[in-house]
Amino acid sequence: MSESQPTPEPSPGAEIPQLAGTLKAAGDPLRLEILRLLSQDSYSVLEMCRIFDLRQPALSHHLKVLAQAGLVSKRREGNNIFYRRTGGTPLLEQLFANLDLLPLSPERAQSVERVSEERAEASRRFFADYGNRFREQQELIASYSVYGPQVAQLLKSGRHAMEVGPGEGEFLQELSLRFGTITALDLSSAMLERAQAFADEQGLNNIEFVCSDTRAAAARPASADTIVVNMVLHHTPDPAQIFRDLQSALKSGGQLLVAELQEHGQDWAREACGDLWLGFAPEQLSDWAQSAGLNDGRSVYSALRNGFQIQIREFVKP
Repeated sequence: MSESQPTPEPSPGAEIPQLAGTLKAAGDPLRLEILRLLSQDSYSVLEMCRIFDLRQPALSHHLKVLAQAGLVSKRREGNNIFYRRTGGTPLLEQLFANLDLLPLSPERAQSVERVSEERAEASRRFFADYGNRFREQQELIASYSVYGPQVAQLLKSGRHAMEVGPGEGEFLQELSLRFGTITALDLSSAMLERAQAFADEQGLNNIEFVCSDTRAAAARPASADTIVVNMVLHHTPDPAQIFRDLQSALKSGGQLLVAELQEHGQDWAREACGDLWLGFAPEQLSDWAQSAGLNDGRSVYSALRNGFQIQIREFVKP
């Protein structure tokens, strides 16, 4: 028998040309601004055209260069393609860390705020128009009975809990059994009224109802033992900001429980259910949580007969 030949080890300098190409792709002022913008959130090509005041062909060229260098990734959401920044080598992560310390220009920040507000307004309009059909529409994807009991099994008892986007209010009953006080937070006044009506019917008298976004949660730092976000993130304009706001509101050792759809390609959910995002990859939720200062906890995954998959995730504040 002949002896097998040892596998040659890669040359110590083999990665240098690739690194040089990556740095060259990033070495443009506009492309650095794009990477800075994509540090926390995903944006469509059309949204970025507005933010940077560029025509689509010009922006698409820069995005193509960044994508070929592995600096951004893209995913299709219906008719739109959204981009987000990807991870890289330790050297690139250090570059990103320094880049993220730089503030957006006032003009860019205003454009980003306008895009975010337009996303939020689209969600508000949907729930104002279709609030009475919420249960019917939600059950097209996943009824409360599918995920509610599983989320409840992960709950820890404590003094104060918060639910973001309580929907019809069913989970407030679970929280009321385990916590002294509860805050129900919703951007839609129509949906908040439905949750409050459910709480009144059930005699739940330890719940405060607040009509606002998660900035109201961040304004109450270290106040909650547990925060629950059930089937909400795919309706929100900036999921990464949700994680940052809720991390601020959690006490040390507190838990954030998220029930959410995994990535899917069923675009009809946008019109029928008011979805802004077609689900999320599990690692995307983990990335947002870790960037906000939260650690991964327990997780449960389940598949539904209608083609959707649900992830129930726990994130813990150190």
